[in-house]
Amino acid sequence: MANVNIKFNGKNFLLSCDDGQEEHLEELLTHINQKFNSLKNDLGNIGESKLLLITSVKIMDEYFETKKNIEQKKAELKNLSNKFKELKSLVYEYRDKKEEEMSKLFQDHAGFKREIEKNKEDYEKIIEEATDEIESFVEKANLENPVQ
Repeated sequence: MANVNIKFNGKNFLLSCDDGQEEHLEELLTHINQKFNSLKNDLGNIGESKLLLITSVKIMDEYFETKKNIEQKKAELKNLSNKFKELKSLVYEYRDKKEEEMSKLFQDHAGFKREIEKNKEDYEKIIEEATDEIESFVEKANLENPVQ
């Protein structure tokens, strides 16, 4: 345990605290002393007990306001975090949906490509058959009507 010598309301006090907490205790007591002296200047010398009580009430009021603000900020942060998670979920859902659509488009594209190749082959086959029939017809026509 460490000892800290502080001055409060013009009186010296020796306080104990955990090792390493000396600076924090001095800072805290300086703040309390400032509040006390400020109230003493505002209210006059109404008695040390009343000033200590009013100082305690003011500090607790600040503490509760700060605590309330922290709780409010925590709630806002939680709400924001939930909205972020929801947005993140929507982004992943959108990405998955678009990937499915792309996959379907690639499959459709591949199917169209196969169909075009098949139609090309069928077209070439029809052209070849038509050409063969025309050649056959011309040959028959030439055989039936020899050139005169």
